[in-house]
Amino acid sequence: MTKQLVMYSRTTGCPFISVAKRVLDDYAIGYQEIFIDKDMDARQRVLDWTGFLSVPTLVAAEVGDVLPYIEPPPLPAGSSPRGINRGAMITEASADQLKDWLVQNGFLNNADRIEG
Repeated sequence: MTKQLVMYSRTTGCPFISVAKRVLDDYAIGYQEIFIDKDMDARQRVLDWTGFLSVPTLVAAEVGDVLPYIEPPPLPAGSSPRGINRGAMITEASADQLKDWLVQNGFLNNADRIEG
């Protein structure tokens, strides 16, 4: 299976969106960006997945799809999704958490991750 990276974001910036875009740009990793403040279906998806309107929420999806290629494990009710690696999904990750997740999902080579 070939995966694509989808980033659920919003049109107004935030520190976590800036971190994610910087990491993805630094490693020239392409992604599809979906703005939850413009797409109400996407907004509802993020709310269902995280319990909040937490962005960026990044998912590894099958090519042509915008949903995680595997169902992410649920979060305990009311808990923060911040930095939690949920397999095919990560939300509000630090640079190191995001790099590790990108390696795990095949978007980044571990050797490149260590050098960068």
